[in-house]
Amino acid sequence: MAITAQDVNKLRLMTGAGMMDCKKALTEADGDFENAVDILRKKGQKVSASRADRETKEGVVVTRLTNGNAKGILLSLTCETDFVAKNEGFGSFANSLIDLAVSNGSTTIAEVLALPMEGSTIAEKIIEMTGKIGEKIEISHYEVVSADQVVSYVHSNGKLGVLVGLVNTSGANVEEAGKDVAMQIAAMNPVAVDKDGVDATTIEREIEIGKEQARAEGKPEDMLEKIALGKLQKFYKESTLLSQQFVKDNSKSIAQYLDGVSKGLTVNTFKRISIG
Repeated sequence: MAITAQDVNKLRLMTGAGMMDCKKALTEADGDFENAVDILRKKGQKVSASRADRETKEGVVVTRLTNGNAKGILLSLTCETDFVAKNEGFGSFANSLIDLAVSNGSTTIAEVLALPMEGSTIAEKIIEMTGKIGEKIEISHYEVVSADQVVSYVHSNGKLGVLVGLVNTSGANVEEAGKDVAMQIAAMNPVAVDKDGVDATTIEREIEIGKEQARAEGKPEDMLEKIALGKLQKFYKESTLLSQQFVKDNSKSIAQYLDGVSKGLTVNTFKRISIG
């Protein structure tokens, strides 16, 4: 049957696919819209499979706060090029995904991907978008943080996001302090809240690096362990959040800064996601 411009436009509005792709799909489906939609979905699956090994180094980070700011959610939607990442539709899609995830109480990427969305699932919608855009698209991170109060921060480039959980808030207005700490995390990229949160593998690596540095400096073998442990303490001070110098006031640590804002105020957890 003859495919009209109105038919093509109708399918385009239904799927968001390009005009030529819609025309080809309708021609192949002999004007059957349901079959044409299936053809476009299969095209997306083929494109997705062909680009599975590609790296997604661009994208956007979005956050939401819920439960009276006692819970924070962070999602990153990534793609291959900055051109796609900066497209308004891409950012809108990321926001629609996190809104669905929040409303359904999702806790993992797998749960998010399985959520229903416009007659299919989020996973299927991502495949469809891959087919339309021609780039690999994926939800690369999905994090949930709970605390007395959670504060979020997204850097101006939209590619770096932080959630920080504050405890012992005692009803105090700690929003500004939380923003300060979130920006500290964004800038300084701590490995953990404090030394107790540093994993054993990292500790072992830092000790071995410390030994090798001391050995290269000509220090005696029987002193290497002691020197390495001293270097480990310096690592804790520089690389764990509460021990780091506060970037806005180097005379105090983050722990001291928070305690000065409200007695006992501290951080129990944080998440930092950076794209690229």
